[in-house]
Amino acid sequence: MYRIGERDFVILTEVLRKADEIKPTQYAKRLVFEKYKILGTHVDRILTAVYYKMMKRLGIIDKIIRDVVGVHPNILDPWLRSALRTTIEFLVFERKYVKHLDRERTKKAVAEFLSKVTHPYVGMFYFEIFDKIADYRIEPKDEIERMEFQYLLPSWFIRKMRELLGDEAEELFKSLNREPTISVRVNTLKATVKEVLDHLKRTAKNVTLSKVVPTVIRFEGPYDFDKSKLYRKGKFVVQEEASALASILLDPKPNETVVDMCSAPGGKAIHMAELMRNRGVIHAFDIDELRIKRMEELIERCGVKIIKIYRMDARKALEVLGEGIADKVMLDAPCTSDGTLMKNPELRWRIREEKIRELAELQFELLNVGIDLLKPSGRILYCTCSMFKEEDEDVVERVLRERRDVRLIPIKGYYSEGFLKGTVRAFPHKHNTIGFFYALLEKV
Repeated sequence: MYRIGERDFVILTEVLRKADEIKPTQYAKRLVFEKYKILGTHVDRILTAVYYKMMKRLGIIDKIIRDVVGVHPNILDPWLRSALRTTIEFLVFERKYVKHLDRERTKKAVAEFLSKVTHPYVGMFYFEIFDKIADYRIEPKDEIERMEFQYLLPSWFIRKMRELLGDEAEELFKSLNREPTISVRVNTLKATVKEVLDHLKRTAKNVTLSKVVPTVIRFEGPYDFDKSKLYRKGKFVVQEEASALASILLDPKPNETVVDMCSAPGGKAIHMAELMRNRGVIHAFDIDELRIKRMEELIERCGVKIIKIYRMDARKALEVLGEGIADKVMLDAPCTSDGTLMKNPELRWRIREEKIRELAELQFELLNVGIDLLKPSGRILYCTCSMFKEEDEDVVERVLRERRDVRLIPIKGYYSEGFLKGTVRAFPHKHNTIGFFYALLEKV
């Protein structure tokens, strides 16, 4: 068993502080690990495991900070907040690593580090609070808080999912804490499923072919994509099975005009280009410059020629393209992304319940624009990686109530029927993929 020392406290404190400034957080971790020359070592593996566990229980850790310090962590000095989070992770949750820890030496070393990087008062405060953290014991106040600590999920999320799924909700909670499998999709413009499948069977573990999307292959991580020649040549891309199904449901044909309303980083646009055999046009809208840059790199690597990118809000697509121009529209709408919690553990504490209604309004606006872009008999797929009914069935039902020029085209099979007949839902605990919602609409 590796013995954690004061240097490890400092390293993870610096990772957390860097992660406040740089996204994705994996990149922040890499930069700090390089600085301390532990990248790729056994220490890297141990501290990475601790770091990801910390991200999964960040809300619980912040609740402990409030108990111990008496104020919300967000108003603390950011360096102090990072140090307290690291200390709670080790002293409250990871005691197996710190059985032999010299507490006095660690307390002094971290306090001195904080005094140098921010202010001596911050170091003094940390020094005084250290022993309170070491003596802290978790005592849930009620059943919901017990589940919050057990499943590392916010209490409001637990409540909402229990209202939605009943007794089945606990199976969902368990699934959100399992190690996710990796899913990739074969780029049929450059490779065959057999070629990629044979390659992955030689280079990955427990490789299986999806029964839902015939070009998706799943396997266990970790996996070094940089060492894969086929990946570097664009013969397969990273994409979840549930996400890849969206393009199949929309079913774009060669020579059609397609609009992808919230496109970057481009997985669905590239998949649609494959289904269209690189013939036709895809108008791809997004506002995130970094995600668009990744999309441009992916387009180049995959050999796609028919995507035209617009860096603008998709609600302005009518001003650029005009009404009634599209055969198909893909709307993978901005959402809370709670369906991806198993793949993005820190997200569970960033989602806010009050944000759901605000997002639902945006989704409704985008869906109306998407319908206006359609030719008569054109189709739009509305999908999200959210499991909240407010972002899924409620948005679709509202559009169907308020518009006479659109109808729901029932989707059958694949996963589970949604709470609106004719829609489909993927659930992590039922289908071993991210949570996803699909509704197919046709312009009348």
